[in-house]
Amino acid sequence: MALAIFDLDETLIHGDCASLWSAQMARLGWVDGDAFLQRDKELMEAYSKGQLAMEDYMAFSLEPVAGRAPDEIEHLVEPWVEDFIEPIIFSDACKCIAEHRRNGDRILVISASGTHLVGPIAARLGIDEYLGIELEVLNGVYTGRTVGTLTYREGKIVRLLEWLDQEEENLEGAYFYSDSRNDLPLLQKVDYPHVVNPDAVLREHAEKAGWPIHSWR
Repeated sequence: MALAIFDLDETLIHGDCASLWSAQMARLGWVDGDAFLQRDKELMEAYSKGQLAMEDYMAFSLEPVAGRAPDEIEHLVEPWVEDFIEPIIFSDACKCIAEHRRNGDRILVISASGTHLVGPIAARLGIDEYLGIELEVLNGVYTGRTVGTLTYREGKIVRLLEWLDQEEENLEGAYFYSDSRNDLPLLQKVDYPHVVNPDAVLREHAEKAGWPIHSWR
């Protein structure tokens, strides 16, 4: 049994769940829609260029969540996943997950999005195990801050190694699927790196390294 690790945004789904949730918060009236979504777009463009400080994005995107109880957010995220995320799940991703299941592999989603989004989306994909950016809760409500190492770039490796130690697992024979240059550190760490609909930088690296390149739809 090997470990099959999947990035989430633009790998398993055709979109970025954090930005899609930002749009949902605008629909809910939690934010000034136009200004908030413009800032979200600017930060996501920095992400796509490998220039984003994830701490900045999380501080921005979690501000509307601060003071709200996890149960309230969960109650709103579940129908949002059904209405906005399920239609953009790549069918090829589902086939790949199913193949790994048939092979008896252990499946893990690791994402640079918050666990309040990653967990419900992974569940919709039938995946129980996931790592994402952890949100701080004090006195029963979200503070708008994060806790622990952010699952971004090298932080994904840090969190994954912690998880492997806790689970008494290892990376022998592991797979990792991702679309982003930001995941190059982890792609280089596994035995079987796979790139999915890659950005230009990742595609160039994959072609030079001879990694499999997938076009998922």
